[in-house]
Amino acid sequence: MITDLFPRTHRQYTESPVASWLVGFADWLESAGYTHDPAHDHVRRLREVLERNESVVPDAKFSVAELAMMFTSSARQQPVFRGTQHAFEKLLSSRGQLIIEPDSSRFKPLLDSYRHYLIDARGFATATVKQHLATASALLAQSVPPEISLFELSVQAVEQFVITTSQRMKRQSLQHSIAHLRAFLRYCHACGEIQEQIDKIDTPRTYRDELPPRALDWKLVQRLLRSVDRSSAAGWRDYTILYLMAHYGLRPSEIVAITLESIDWETKTVRVEQCKTRSTLILPLSNKTLILLKRYLRHGRPNSSRSELFLRVRTPAGPIDRTAITDIYEKRARLSGLPLQGTSSYCLRHSFAMRLLKRGVGIKTIGDLLGHRTLESTCVYLRLQTDVLREVALPVPRQQSAKRGGHHASC
Repeated sequence: MITDLFPRTHRQYTESPVASWLVGFADWLESAGYTHDPAHDHVRRLREVLERNESVVPDAKFSVAELAMMFTSSARQQPVFRGTQHAFEKLLSSRGQLIIEPDSSRFKPLLDSYRHYLIDARGFATATVKQHLATASALLAQSVPPEISLFELSVQAVEQFVITTSQRMKRQSLQHSIAHLRAFLRYCHACGEIQEQIDKIDTPRTYRDELPPRALDWKLVQRLLRSVDRSSAAGWRDYTILYLMAHYGLRPSEIVAITLESIDWETKTVRVEQCKTRSTLILPLSNKTLILLKRYLRHGRPNSSRSELFLRVRTPAGPIDRTAITDIYEKRARLSGLPLQGTSSYCLRHSFAMRLLKRGVGIKTIGDLLGHRTLESTCVYLRLQTDVLREVALPVPRQQSAKRGGHHASC
């Protein structure tokens, strides 16, 4: 691999005092999916860093703090050296040569115990557990300073935390944070970690259907799709993702979970793993969708052994996560120049549901396609828009006189 990266100067690397590190790093970069140019630059920077440290031996172990000092000692081009540091840390971690400093947080045992409780007793999914722990950690950091103990946590401190949190959240999001907070405080009281039972927190009131419809006009959705430039691999990937969300109502988490094995080309179906409901949905694929998927595999998907359908365009090659779907939508909406301010990728899912409703599909069928367990969840997606209300509105009757040409009745 070193010879491929440095055909003219490979001896400077193979005969270097840290040659074993450089060769191993180059091989790891290739296996991790890095392309030629990024791998070339990472190996060159690692050589520069390690050769400045003469005491580096082949079986050395490094701590994160030591690596930070080694890589930041190069004053020039700090950001790119940090990128090489992160890649080198991954290599060390895979070899068991990265020393992980223990978390010295005084609340680490409590949070670890709470994590196991959420998983084992409550049966929460990984994403839900992370959200609960994030709220709990924020509460402990803000409301329990070093000079006091958690046992002395007061109602006033919790109320101040809620006030601070509410300044950066909408009411709908704040409801979730307060639910996380209540659960954590109940757990702490049950375990004897806090003195008083202070989990009775007022939650902001929200009303069903109070928010405006999120569905986009279908013509606007089509214009958004047509605006995506498919002259690059990223364009093909982004177009295919947005197309599947608009035409099949898939969630971001479902998009990133699709693998090559999920598509059955013979039966023309796709298997969708629904993380939210922990169920599997089998959806039919139209001929147009099958042609699109084949074109994406030919022009947009990197040549990789990974099974995920959608991969990162930049190295290292790997699957995208669901937050990347949000970034893709926001980027394409911005580049389109269309009036899409304030919308999100979930609007495509809502548009899919509304389009089916307008075409006469029953609510139960729409709910099944969306993977909903209750009709109530489906109805949230089908809030009628103003133009729909105009179509079904009755004409306002005009008042007519009792007799034409006659006198009006006296009051």
